[in-house]
Amino acid sequence: MKLFHYHFWTDRVEETENYYRKLGFTVGSRYAMEKGTVTPYHPPLEWEDFRENALLFRIIEVRRGKVNITFGAGKKPIFDHIGYLVSEEELEHICNRADVMGWKTEIGARRTFIFTPYRFKIELQTRKETVNDEKISISRMMIKGPDESFKRDLERLFHRNLEEIVFEEGEQLQLQEVWMNGVEGSSKDPNKVIVTGC
Repeated sequence: MKLFHYHFWTDRVEETENYYRKLGFTVGSRYAMEKGTVTPYHPPLEWEDFRENALLFRIIEVRRGKVNITFGAGKKPIFDHIGYLVSEEELEHICNRADVMGWKTEIGARRTFIFTPYRFKIELQTRKETVNDEKISISRMMIKGPDESFKRDLERLFHRNLEEIVFEEGEQLQLQEVWMNGVEGSSKDPNKVIVTGC
């Protein structure tokens, strides 16, 4: 089981894409809502090719090594979920524990979501092709939130100590900082997430 992913909604979609590209991430996909349908705007298309269309991007995916980040258009930055790469066996055990805890699960062909009572979700991903073999990975995340039982419940769900999740008390749920192996320096993305190399 490996922490590999985070997702948020943002009113700074283009700026967010540019920030992660400067960190060496590549754009895997872009999907926008256009006249009621989802339309792809994947590379090699660049923003100059479609900026005048005033598109509402449902999701943009950026990747580097074992890190996969997605974001979509929102009214303001809102942290939505984290993701773990898991085996089929781990997926089954985690979903069973979520059921015992009374947490809703949404099992799909491509990924599974667990809905926590803390206003954020957990994605469970079994498809290893969502990442590549480059030695860039997430080592730790700091998540702020108003409820100190948050981390305890996550450890119960995953049935182990979560050394990769640091919890800090705060007024509202937000992703505060992400430590990545293989990334240099420390900077803040347009949504106030600190990305720190280690």
